[in-house]
Amino acid sequence: MTEGPNAIDHIVFACSDLERGMDEIEQLLGIRPVPGGRHTQFGTHNALLSLGPATYLEVIARDPNLPLPEQGNLVDLSGEQESHLITWVLRTEDIVALASAAESAGLAIGPVQSGSREQPDGSTLRWQLTDPYAMPMGGAIPFLISWGESAHPAGVVPRAGELLSLTIEHPDSNSVRESVSVFDVDIAVVQADKFGLVARIETGDGVRILK
Repeated sequence: MTEGPNAIDHIVFACSDLERGMDEIEQLLGIRPVPGGRHTQFGTHNALLSLGPATYLEVIARDPNLPLPEQGNLVDLSGEQESHLITWVLRTEDIVALASAAESAGLAIGPVQSGSREQPDGSTLRWQLTDPYAMPMGGAIPFLISWGESAHPAGVVPRAGELLSLTIEHPDSNSVRESVSVFDVDIAVVQADKFGLVARIETGDGVRILK
């Protein structure tokens, strides 16, 4: 899942409360995610687990201690909403070129911008990314990321297993499949009544399914 110039960087599991999401992932995968930090520009905070040498799971929720960003909170699930995978993120060696190719193909993923996260030790992790608010096709189309000189998060958080596959479910699977082909990445797209992501993760206790 991590070979080639473009690869799945991480999958995003949204929840109404970060501790709740961490509990759910610990129950499923057997290892508790560790706090990652706060995204002041998105109004969120997260926790992480590694799913391979350069792939990870991000558990994310609104941070009630952060002010409301101008665009609103990137994730803002209510307590009644179930935690679920909301999108995926594609790592690329040339984010500007791939973002341009995506825009030329009619995919409104937004311009390349700078991102950052305040880590628990007080340091700041920085990267480049396209607009995570864009969410083309409801989240079926990824946003892009490039870590530059920053250490990849997967190398410094606990390993929960290995991401074996990620499948996109969508009512318009043909359009999604055509759109995803722009990114030259190996990912399955299947027909379904509504959008969803299905991750198969190999753990020490067998394969687990995360949706």
